[in-house]
Amino acid sequence: MLQSLGLLGLFLGCALAATVVPFSSEAMLAAALLMDYNRWVVVLVASCGNTLGGMVSYAMGWLVKWDWLERWFRVKRERLEHVSRWTGRYGVWAALLTWLPVVGDVIAIAMGLMHTNPWLTALLMFTGKMLRYAAVAGLLGVVGVG
Repeated sequence: MLQSLGLLGLFLGCALAATVVPFSSEAMLAAALLMDYNRWVVVLVASCGNTLGGMVSYAMGWLVKWDWLERWFRVKRERLEHVSRWTGRYGVWAALLTWLPVVGDVIAIAMGLMHTNPWLTALLMFTGKMLRYAAVAGLLGVVGVG
C-alpha cells in the first residue's frame, strides 16, 4: 500500500521503520528506485522520513518514563541501560549510528533520555541515515536496481 503512494509512501514507510515498528526501509528504497524516481530524490526522501522516525524514538526517550518504555514499547531496561552507558561516552555523536539495525532505535531513545541537543542530534542522525541510504542506493545501482 505504501508503495502506491510513491515518494510520500517512501517517506512514511521510512519514518515507520525508524521507530519501534519492525519495517524494512531498504525494501521501500529499492521499490522507489524501481519506479524510476531520481536516485538522489529517493535518498533524500528516505533520509528525511527515517530521521523523522528516529526523532520520534528520541522524543519517546525524552518524554516517557523508563517503565512505560518497557511496558508499552517492549524496550528492555537492561539493553537501554547498556546502550545509554555506551551513548554517554560518545554523546551526541552517537546519533550518526541510529541507522544501525536493532540497536539504532535504542540509541535514539537513549539519546532522548540523556537530553542531547535535539537540533544537533537530528542533524547527525540525518547525516548517518543519508550516508547509509546513499550506500544502499549505490549498491542497488550496481546490481541493476534503479
